[in-house]
Amino acid sequence: MNLTPLFTPFRLRQITLRNRFTVPAMQRGVCENGAPTRALADYYRRRAEGGFSLILSEACAIDHPSAGQEGKVVRMTESTRSAWRMCVDAVGEAGGHMLIQLNHRGGMRREEDSEGPDTPSAILSPSGLVKAGTPGGRAVTPADMQALKASYVRSALIAQEVGAAGVEIHGAHGFLLDQFLWSETNLRDDGYGGPDLRARARFPSEVVAAVRAAAGADFIISYRFSQWKVLDYSNARIARTPDELRLVLGLLRDAGVDLFHVSTRQFNTPEWPEDPRTLAGWTKVLTDAAVMAVGGVGNSGDLQSVRNGLIEQEIAQGDVVRRSLADVLRRFEGREFDLIAVGRASIGDPDWVRKVEAGDFDSIRAFDRQHLLTIIDSANAALRPIHAISS
Repeated sequence: MNLTPLFTPFRLRQITLRNRFTVPAMQRGVCENGAPTRALADYYRRRAEGGFSLILSEACAIDHPSAGQEGKVVRMTESTRSAWRMCVDAVGEAGGHMLIQLNHRGGMRREEDSEGPDTPSAILSPSGLVKAGTPGGRAVTPADMQALKASYVRSALIAQEVGAAGVEIHGAHGFLLDQFLWSETNLRDDGYGGPDLRARARFPSEVVAAVRAAAGADFIISYRFSQWKVLDYSNARIARTPDELRLVLGLLRDAGVDLFHVSTRQFNTPEWPEDPRTLAGWTKVLTDAAVMAVGGVGNSGDLQSVRNGLIEQEIAQGDVVRRSLADVLRRFEGREFDLIAVGRASIGDPDWVRKVEAGDFDSIRAFDRQHLLTIIDSANAALRPIHAISS
């Protein structure tokens, strides 16, 4: 294979990425009181040293008490500012760039993590649902929505102040903004929901527009979206047709999105049966924004299969990587995406990109299930237990 095209630079707003490989947001749970530790900064730095051009932080709870700030969830608030500056600086010193992913778990938060429906930490969702017929928190009020938008803006501005190139707004996997987009979880009748997809996309678009207005023209805004949800891997759909996908993408692009991060369980799965294009491929056709694909690159199967122990790798890891990269290259040259995110494989081997560039596929360390519950200590290459798993 001639992988040279994947090692060409890419301009995104004010930064130039040295190649097309990125590390997506994956929860590693290495924090203290919501602030990343030196171990997490080293973890990010090692991936930049290993050749990845863009590092996305794990999902940070926005600066709102309902966002999901319990346990080992990192936050983007005034109290964590200096810790995130440490992470951004570490990545920059290694030649990479960093985006901070901002998230609100919406109705997916656990009941025991809320102080009650009438408190600032209440579990919030568009219509009090996490899927059809399944309660999840209370429906947000207009005042809640204004406060949430302001919280996204506050967290984005902190990310900007600590030197991040931009933010990624998490609108996927069944969390708050995705709950607004999904017809099963947004039954509102106030112009922000119901059967009209344009109405369901209104609040996510307003969040993007508010961040763009506050952060200015040079700040990168990525938007992560998916069809699948944590509670429905198989049947959930935001866009049932390419025309519906065009509508959502257009509204978000007009609001200020620069990069669409298209989350699929496998990057090479066709989205609609009548066409071989993936969801990322359709996104590239339907918008003029940059597109990042993700899902199973360099691995034998998707994350859920690995978690459930359903994957038994029968071929050598080097051959797994070769086969995966052949498809990445074919789809990249077919203009299905601009950037490709390498998730679990980057956990298994932080030097994945450098080894790929050198053609040293057989030395790539394979990812396995133990890595879901460990973080690689860059100081001694040891695997240490952590408190969360990647997602």
